[in-house]
Amino acid sequence: MAHPHLTLDGVSYILPDGRPLFSQLDFIFHAQRTGLVGRNGVGKTVLARLLAGQLQASAGRCLRSGPVHYLAQQVAASPQTTAAGLAGLQAPLDALARIEAGSVEARDFELLAERWDLRQRLESEWRRSGLEHVRVDTPAQTLSGGEASRVALSGAMLSGADFLILDEPSNHLDRPQRLALIEQLRRWPRGLLLISHDRQLLAEMDNIVELSPQGLASYGGAYAFYAAQKAQQQARAQSLLEQRKHERQREERALREQRERLERRQASGERGRREANQAKLLLGRQQERSEGSAGKLRQQQDAARERLAQAVRDAAGQVERAAEITVHTVPQQRAAPRALFTLDAVELPFAPQATRRISLSLGAGRRIGVIGANGCGKSTLLKVLAGQLPPRAGQVRVQAVCAYLDQNLAGLDPARGAAEQLLAVNPAAGEGRLRMLLAQLGLDAEQASRPSDQLSGGERLKAALACALYADPPPQLLLLDEPSNHLDLPSLQALEAMLRGYRGGLLVVSHDDAFLDALELDGWLEAGPEGWRLRDGAEPQGGKD
Repeated sequence: MAHPHLTLDGVSYILPDGRPLFSQLDFIFHAQRTGLVGRNGVGKTVLARLLAGQLQASAGRCLRSGPVHYLAQQVAASPQTTAAGLAGLQAPLDALARIEAGSVEARDFELLAERWDLRQRLESEWRRSGLEHVRVDTPAQTLSGGEASRVALSGAMLSGADFLILDEPSNHLDRPQRLALIEQLRRWPRGLLLISHDRQLLAEMDNIVELSPQGLASYGGAYAFYAAQKAQQQARAQSLLEQRKHERQREERALREQRERLERRQASGERGRREANQAKLLLGRQQERSEGSAGKLRQQQDAARERLAQAVRDAAGQVERAAEITVHTVPQQRAAPRALFTLDAVELPFAPQATRRISLSLGAGRRIGVIGANGCGKSTLLKVLAGQLPPRAGQVRVQAVCAYLDQNLAGLDPARGAAEQLLAVNPAAGEGRLRMLLAQLGLDAEQASRPSDQLSGGERLKAALACALYADPPPQLLLLDEPSNHLDLPSLQALEAMLRGYRGGLLVVSHDDAFLDALELDGWLEAGPEGWRLRDGAEPQGGKD
């Protein structure tokens, strides 16, 4: 296909509960590297599945110039799934094996489609992606989450599709794996639609498109250009809103003065009529005319007020809700202990030999980034500190009130709403105040009441974050495991601002360099071939990971 494209023609989508997700979308995605961004819950994944043909639009059409390969956020694998199956190439590879064994079935040749070197190309792609140890028959369940994602992406690269649609492909990848992902995407020669909040990946795109309640808007350029354009757009929108408010106030004064002048004229006329020697009929007609004038003026002023109010509402609609997202600074009800925790000759379960042993003490107020390759024991360390896992040996002493947020949000009850769960950990605050906190975090009344398993990934993270931060007593130590996963860009920036203002101890695991840089950390705990090393300073020696 000379010019691959994906076209939306008046596309609308209605959720199963009857709520409209988006309406009348008209847009063309051309064959370039495009990043799709937008707030959590706005419908990016639904839009991706519509474009890929996995969902049917409620109205309108999705037109595709050729094959589309969609890679979901979560790569599912059964116990029987192999690496070839994870790559989506099990059927043609099985057909190749049967042909090599002597099969002449037409169906096998159709499945293979003359890709005689498919096995070699797939393993070559894996080698280039740092997956030299993977073979087509490797059980998928023996792969880490990052390895599974890259195996699936390697299959997508060999799919022959006109368009790749990738939904948050960098979640849970460590820094080397993210760099390998970037190299894979650079090699893709045709259309690419990347749904992501990863600023490092978005910086590689040729164009950024934003999905919002107002529809789809193309900004052109990579993430830095998009961010600058958005900032200017929001500044203009805020300025227009202030202008419309000022105009309403000025016009309100003018309307009030106009009404007061009329009332003075009516009062003067009423005195004149009482003093004048005129027939009652004439006096009555004068009063009717006066009352009619007053009624007309009221109607005109009511229409003017509604026009002014609508102008303010229209201007306010252009100012994004990002300004309304607030993560409150966590209050400290009592002084934190001098040592938040102490690990004395602790052996971590499941950790590799190099990082199995750790001795560490963290002082009050320290802000530490935990970095290292996937599988080195970072998450295990946080689970041991949180009391979720017992150490194999050694002593763990945690003196601080601790809040722990894991990658899978295991502490969040999927059957209960965020408001109910938050009230359970802080009943003294009252439901009204807690709902206000959730609303300022970006969860409205309906979302706060909905069972957590019906929320988007970012909405679930916000609910879990609220239950951790706003519990009673408040935490003196935050243990955060990849908290930036699934958050949209405005919410991510709000979280960064909150964590910068948090005065308690902080231990945060992340592979997102931009996120870690924004937290103003004062030290780094690095897991490497020589074990665990705690370093002071804004940057770890040798860079992250």
